Amino acid sequence: MTTPLAQTVLERLTSVYRTAADPERAALMAAYMRGRFDFLGLPTPQRRVLSREVLAGLAAPVEADLRDIAHMCWDLPEREYQYFGCDLLVRCARQLSAAFITDAERLITAKSWWDSVDPLATRVVGSLVSSHPALGEVMDSWIAHENLWLVRAALLHQLNYHEVTDAGRLFDYCRIQSGHPDFFVRKAIGWALRQHGKTNPAAVRRFVRAHRAQLSPLSVREALKHLG
Repeated sequence: MTTPLAQTVLERLTSVYRTAADPERAALMAAYMRGRFDFLGLPTPQRRVLSREVLAGLAAPVEADLRDIAHMCWDLPEREYQYFGCDLLVRCARQLSAAFITDAERLITAKSWWDSVDPLATRVVGSLVSSHPALGEVMDSWIAHENLWLVRAALLHQLNYHEVTDAGRLFDYCRIQSGHPDFFVRKAIGWALRQHGKTNPAAVRRFVRAHRAQLSPLSVREALKHLG
């Protein structure tokens, strides 16, 4: 059963967003995303102003509210609703329990594309694993998953860890998926390595040197972009 707050948020959200819809811009946005999703035509700055209007005066959501809001946003056809759900989860990530990892998996594997997967991976899943280290075992299962978006999420979940990155896990994940054929996984490998290179450039250079034959040219190029 949907929480009362979640129901209120969704009623406000659909009313406010649809009133501001721009069909001409929506067509351009859909084309940019290769026709994968319908859009309302709300550019990000405007959408976030409208989102503040939606939430104004409401109580702070608890985990049950956040869960319901996110899944209800995913059930709506236009992509901006998923963006709203992502933004809200990112904002409230620190108050989520370890159990939310199941919801995160459902969201990552539904209506999957980089624009929803990446904030969920780097800000929501990353926060969950940081707060609940036992969830590292879930990441160990995701990195070997047949779903490429869970693989990408596992690769990227430490992106904002900086000095506290588990380098062993990061390098293991990159090695495990070094031969993956998909662009989004190869790009994620390079991105994750490049980010860690800001903290430990020597370790990233050593890893790339040792595994260059297995890594795709894209992964190598991205990993070494700022390292020479």
